[in-house]
Amino acid sequence: MAEFLVKAIDRNGQKIETVRIAQDEAALLNQLRAEELLPIKIVPADRQPWALLRPGVRSQKLRQQEVLAFTRELATLLGAGLPLDRSLKVLLELFPQDSSLHKVTERILEQVKSGSQLSSALENEGEAFSRLYISMIRAGEAGGALAAVLERLADYLERSRELRSSVMTALIYPAILMVMAGLSLVVLLAFVVPQFQEMFASAGKELPVPTRIVIALADGIRSYGWAALILLFVGIRGAQIYLADPVHRLGFHRLLLRVPLLGDLIVRLEVARFSQTLSTLLTAGVSLLPALNIVREVIGNTVLRATVSEAAEKLKSGGDISVALEQAGHFPVMALQMIRMGEETGHLPEMLARMSEIYEGEVRTAVQRLLTLLEPVLILGLGIAIAAIIMSILVAVVSVNELAF
Repeated sequence: MAEFLVKAIDRNGQKIETVRIAQDEAALLNQLRAEELLPIKIVPADRQPWALLRPGVRSQKLRQQEVLAFTRELATLLGAGLPLDRSLKVLLELFPQDSSLHKVTERILEQVKSGSQLSSALENEGEAFSRLYISMIRAGEAGGALAAVLERLADYLERSRELRSSVMTALIYPAILMVMAGLSLVVLLAFVVPQFQEMFASAGKELPVPTRIVIALADGIRSYGWAALILLFVGIRGAQIYLADPVHRLGFHRLLLRVPLLGDLIVRLEVARFSQTLSTLLTAGVSLLPALNIVREVIGNTVLRATVSEAAEKLKSGGDISVALEQAGHFPVMALQMIRMGEETGHLPEMLARMSEIYEGEVRTAVQRLLTLLEPVLILGLGIAIAAIIMSILVAVVSVNELAF
């Protein structure tokens, strides 16, 4: 028999810390499952809680693509009937030896061969694997369906990556357009406009107001451009410090939700992430309340995260999640209706999966609609700015020519 330090979440969503005695970690997992406890950390009592990593080994942050590759390949190997240690050995041959993924897999294999559960080995890697990932692996181990859970995890990670990639790809063109617009204006003001200044100065006539404004801007960029860059850096750093405060960040995120089009896009994106993650957890066998406590950590907007937290608190006193979310506010009516339908029919995970597909499609549509409006505005704004500079120069040239005649 061995003694273990356990951190877990009970069916009311409360975190508990306790010491348990069991024959091994697998027996302890079965014991916790019978008590309806979701373990989030299990450490042998003879090891210090901070000594989760072997001496000299540092936690390595894996890219999302690397975690997806690890999950998909491991799910395929386990689904083919290979034992866990053999599957990890095969993965070592697939990943390049100098890659972070190879080193992480090697350490995980060593721990599994020494008797540790896969979830504990993953947890010992620090930030390499998220709490959501580890919780699902624990649920799969407890239910004896590790291969199926890994397959669901791979699908979840792939869909999350595709959604993020589609949004980022759509934003590339406007970002390039904004950068090129800014560079074009800087080149005009810093290099083109000064070429006319000597001619205007020798004319001996007061220049029109628009021309004087453009020349002042050009002189400012040439003389104080470095100061503008410093101010930009200081402003960005100041914004980061300001938003690091939870109260300020909450106010800023609340303001974002009120912005036309952008606020609607944020809500749809977060609802898609919420429904997809909760569906994956429930399908893996995680009970509703602990699943909600995990889901709120993947929501980026703090206002909507607070909504989920408030719903989880109300759920402790009984009732339906749809009612709790409706009382907390901010969730779209259609999402609430679909969740309510899933509860009434007993197919909540399936309904959440369908809801995530719908909202992911709406996110892509909303992004395209936003860009459809943004691109003409950027092009028109750039055109107006360049035309104003050119016209100010032409007006001055005409004025100088009139003086000459």
